[in-house]
Amino acid sequence: MTVILLALGAACCLGLGFVFQQAAAQHAPMKDFLSLRLLLDLVRMPRWLAGIGLMVIGMSLGAVALGMGDITLVEPLLATNLLFAMALARRLTKQRLGRSGWAGLWLLAGGVTAFIVAGRPRGGSSESESMWHWLIMGMVLGTALLLAALAKRARISVEAALLGVAAGLLYGLQDALTRMSGERFGEGGWSALLTSWQPYAIVVLGVLALVLVQSAFETAPLRMSLPALTAAQPLAGIACGVGFLGDRLEVTPGALAWEGIGIAAVVTGIVLIGSHPAMPPGAGRAEDSRELQPR
Repeated sequence: MTVILLALGAACCLGLGFVFQQAAAQHAPMKDFLSLRLLLDLVRMPRWLAGIGLMVIGMSLGAVALGMGDITLVEPLLATNLLFAMALARRLTKQRLGRSGWAGLWLLAGGVTAFIVAGRPRGGSSESESMWHWLIMGMVLGTALLLAALAKRARISVEAALLGVAAGLLYGLQDALTRMSGERFGEGGWSALLTSWQPYAIVVLGVLALVLVQSAFETAPLRMSLPALTAAQPLAGIACGVGFLGDRLEVTPGALAWEGIGIAAVVTGIVLIGSHPAMPPGAGRAEDSRELQPR
């Protein structure tokens, strides 16, 4: 129960933080697209700093949850950050949930519940750094970088979604490395943690994912990027958890069927909530002339 409460607290902070970040990022200059200069411009905006502060708190709570529980349990709960983003956005826009909003809410909540109940996630110890270990990490990282590269050439309608998926994959991989760092710390304290490569990789992934997600927030309304990010993160985290962190799920035919239904319901709910009118539209591309500006 402690792990569940920590993960839900993390999701709350992350969801609220994303709304504040997008509200600020939409005013950043387009010349900073996919550049570290974007962060230098945003750091001068109080609303963006508030969003980052909430995100740091959320990631810290998530790290504690990952240290106490299994990534296959924590990741689906973190996906509920979209519910908290919707709650704040609904308050700001005065929009009613309506059928699509309630359907998305129940699909997301029910999907998370179905996956956890059917899969009964349980952990083990991380496997040694084998070829399989590096293969999974390389596939997740390579896919994220490829999507980011494709986003620079994509149309506006898919650009933010590609960046959202890329950032979500990096955040899922970052969560897996956070779990590994927690194990290193538990085994040998600070000396073991600081002499391993995982903490430094977490920082690099965090900065890269931050640039991607702020670029997505800068270029389009929140509904085009946050659902993609929210859907990709748990999928990457679960893949890493089962692939090389030693997590186990029920694999009976019935359990696998409900796990699949749960994941499908989560993704569908995320899409429905993300496309709801209550989600902040932002300045986005209200004037398509921005699409013609050189980057």
